[in-house]
Amino acid sequence: MNIKEVKSAIRKMVWDRLERERASLPPKPIYGRIPNFKGADVAAQRLRELREYIEASSIKVSPDSPQYWVRYFALLDGKTVIMPTPRLRGGFVVLDPSKIPRRLFDRAATIRGAFEYGRLIPINELKHVDLIVTGSVAVTLEGRRLGKGGGYSEYEYGILKELRAVNENTPIVTTVHDLQIVQEIPLERHDYTLDYILTPTQVIKASGEKIRPQGIIWELISEDDLAEMPILRELLRLKQKT
Repeated sequence: MNIKEVKSAIRKMVWDRLERERASLPPKPIYGRIPNFKGADVAAQRLRELREYIEASSIKVSPDSPQYWVRYFALLDGKTVIMPTPRLRGGFVVLDPSKIPRRLFDRAATIRGAFEYGRLIPINELKHVDLIVTGSVAVTLEGRRLGKGGGYSEYEYGILKELRAVNENTPIVTTVHDLQIVQEIPLERHDYTLDYILTPTQVIKASGEKIRPQGIIWELISEDDLAEMPILRELLRLKQKT
């Protein structure tokens, strides 16, 4: 099998495992998604114990279902939440807890609510991110991860890196179920690694090499990518001006 096929097989193994052990939660089917899981709220609570989270004022959190709790707790904790729009079609939404009534935090933390109570921001306003929280399908103890296969998390990181909103030292963490931990995940050029893995039962500091791409790998970007994610075309225009 080539590397793409190996990654697909690992994803299916994890989705199957979560379903077999009845550890998954809606939305269903979980296949093809970052899976929601039982204890996602507990994993998010564990994140709140990390120094990197406590010291962060702005957090980029994926729009995936299990990270709802991360977005909700971050708002409760007074942190600005930067949420990529699904498939990056609309860029990024910023949720400022000082501008949202506390009683509506639970609504604002949903994808639909983020569009209601957040603000779509121009690309040049993405100034600084203190912490990245991403969704994952599978992870290893060394910090390697797999998303659902679209590469959006890597695009998000690359965009932030190109804008100098993050750097090599910006911590990246994920919240997953313990059943999503696997033995091995192959890496490609665009992949990054995690610093911490938070599960319902443990806080895991990644033991492997820290890997961070330098930004968007433009030679891998197709015209279809630019059409589907206008933010990439806008970023390319900004680069060409400088």
